[in-house]
Amino acid sequence: MAHTATLQLLQDLISFDTTSCNSNLELMAYVQSYLNEQGVQSQLIYDEAGGKANLYATVAGSAANNAEVAAKAGVMLSGHTDTVPVTGQNWTCDPYQLSETDGRYYGRGTSDMKTFIASALAAVPAMQAADLQVPVHLAFSYDEEIGCVGVRRMIDTLKDHPVKPAICIIGEPTEMQVVTAHKGKLAAKVSVYGKECHSGMAPYGVNAVNYAARMITWLEQLAHEKQTLGPFEDGYDIPYTTVHTGVVHGGTVVNIVPNYCEFVFEFRNVAAEDPRGLLQRLQGYADKLSEEMRSTDPDCRIEINITTEYPGLSTASDSEVIAFVKNLAQPLAKKHINFGTEGGLFSKVLGIPTVVCGPGSMDQGHKPDEFIHIDQINQCDAFMARLITQLSG
Repeated sequence: MAHTATLQLLQDLISFDTTSCNSNLELMAYVQSYLNEQGVQSQLIYDEAGGKANLYATVAGSAANNAEVAAKAGVMLSGHTDTVPVTGQNWTCDPYQLSETDGRYYGRGTSDMKTFIASALAAVPAMQAADLQVPVHLAFSYDEEIGCVGVRRMIDTLKDHPVKPAICIIGEPTEMQVVTAHKGKLAAKVSVYGKECHSGMAPYGVNAVNYAARMITWLEQLAHEKQTLGPFEDGYDIPYTTVHTGVVHGGTVVNIVPNYCEFVFEFRNVAAEDPRGLLQRLQGYADKLSEEMRSTDPDCRIEINITTEYPGLSTASDSEVIAFVKNLAQPLAKKHINFGTEGGLFSKVLGIPTVVCGPGSMDQGHKPDEFIHIDQINQCDAFMARLITQLSG
């Protein structure tokens, strides 16, 4: 049976609608209040508008020298508080009310990834009571789901800390298996500016939709190139860089040659692939098309603007963090994951050795009737208990 504290915390966390378009401040106020009750101070790191925040806290245990313990490197438990929308999804239960059926706990964020946060918070009283030799840091972020946006402000703050965490555990859903790598991501919006005219006079216009289609076709050919020629990286279900166009908007009515079209695409790159190099190749093709467009009208152009970019994670197989977390998680290491996390930023920007290990499965994440099985909650609670033992005297 899962710890009552974890389930209660999970129920409370699920009740906050922290879809990325919303503020997470009510949830953070709840977490701060809970930590204060346990004697743990926390810091909020706000976004520019002050409507969202990251939270960072250090748990130093019961030792008389806990100020000295708090100044040590320690272990960071990291998770994001935002969730994806439920809009348009066919839920058979209330997504913001935790419910249980046959050992499955349903609600938005149960797998991705409020259960990990709930389990970590539920373990805080035991951490405070333990004779910790090094601290446990809690790092909870906002706006991960829209491109690992919020955590960057927390990372900027941590840059100024005299001592950074020695290791980072990202609690994304891996069924409590230890993941050492995931791909990076670069997403961009392409804006094509053409020239409108009556469709009966189409040759006198510049069809923005047609030029956007040519660029999308170029990206599709690049996707086939990556699939055939690589580079390849073992451990992934899809062991090469993927190229994907996800959104297209253009045109108004069929009898007007469209003067504007935009689309959004992404690269999900393996470690050996430089996504900026791929973007440069696309820019070269766009420049050729722009020159062709301007032969009809000098104001025509194509613009490419990056919307999201974060690095992949690739922790060395002989890194101490892997052995440490495997000992806590116990199951064998999992293959690399195809979704991204904030781990690449902690690893590459701050140099903190990082792995991904958390309860639940992304097979349930982002879907209607998202759930987590009781066994996963129990495994995560046991993980936290072993972590406390490992870090205690």
